[in-house]
Amino acid sequence: IAVNLVRGWLLVFCVLAAVFGLIGFIQELDHTRFDYDALAVARYTLFTLPQQLLSLAPVIALLGSIVALANLDKSNELTIISCAGVSLRQMLAAIAVPTFLLMLLLWAAMEYLTPVLHQQGEQGRHALRYRNDVKIPDGGVWSKHGQRYIHLGKMLKGNVPGDIDLYEFADDGSLVLTLHARSAEVSSGRVWRFKDVREKRLVEGELVTRRVPELEISNLWAAAELPTLSLSSDSMTLSVLYGYSQYLVSTGSATTLYLSAFWQKITLPLTVAAMVFLATPISTNLGSRRERSFGVSMGIGALVGILFYLSSQIAFALGQLLQLSIPLVSVSPALAVFACASMLLRRVRW
Repeated sequence: IAVNLVRGWLLVFCVLAAVFGLIGFIQELDHTRFDYDALAVARYTLFTLPQQLLSLAPVIALLGSIVALANLDKSNELTIISCAGVSLRQMLAAIAVPTFLLMLLLWAAMEYLTPVLHQQGEQGRHALRYRNDVKIPDGGVWSKHGQRYIHLGKMLKGNVPGDIDLYEFADDGSLVLTLHARSAEVSSGRVWRFKDVREKRLVEGELVTRRVPELEISNLWAAAELPTLSLSSDSMTLSVLYGYSQYLVSTGSATTLYLSAFWQKITLPLTVAAMVFLATPISTNLGSRRERSFGVSMGIGALVGILFYLSSQIAFALGQLLQLSIPLVSVSPALAVFACASMLLRRVRW
């Protein structure tokens, strides 16, 4: 059973990877420029494809499980297993073992593999398309801590922050300090050592300008977060995503986007497990194994997968709009699928 499940997952994974990879490659060809040619587009597509397929993991698990179990059902192997005295609970336990290993693999991939590949792909694409080391588009990024605002304009080669501006205001809203630094050295504990600093400070109603070779500022971005500042939250590892969301909480910034991304990722393997168990009653035809063809089972699985993907995206959007509990909204799709699978399993005549 485990071998057949793995084969089914790999088959569906390869099919969807070929389809989405080809679509992504063709779309990206419209953005070729300078050294960013067809070969570079292919490399970018290969590096970013795993992150794209990760969001489709529940659909892959559902269709792959249906392929595996429906094939066993078609060749009457499930009938033989049932007649040999194997209970439905033992059957589900046999399915649970590879499913649990798949969940561990997905968590490991989200922490160590897909974000790293996505970052490398995006950084290589930017360097070839724009022929420079600046990695932060759209005017840079901002950070807020109390009455202090920091703007990071560039990310130089080697993830060195550059073109940094800091503004500090008094309680009445008046500007009391502004400085500009050419670059910064990032150390542990979110401490930055600004280099080549031009500082303007309000002294007795007048702004006094001075040059400072170095200046330390604390509670800024951590070194692990710097490579992801120019990218979406999808490119962050689980640990960095959680740490960055907690950093935003401490600075009083908006955290909904990053907390939602973290909880969606952390609950993704649970949804995958729910999809595998949902595939069991669909592929075994609820005990009536001569009424439905293999193609019909695949069609039902594809329809369920599409509906689940759309409904989960709607649920996440509504959760943010209504300001519902982010963990509850994130885990609700998995709980709904588990509940549906449990009801269908009770109708299976094993």
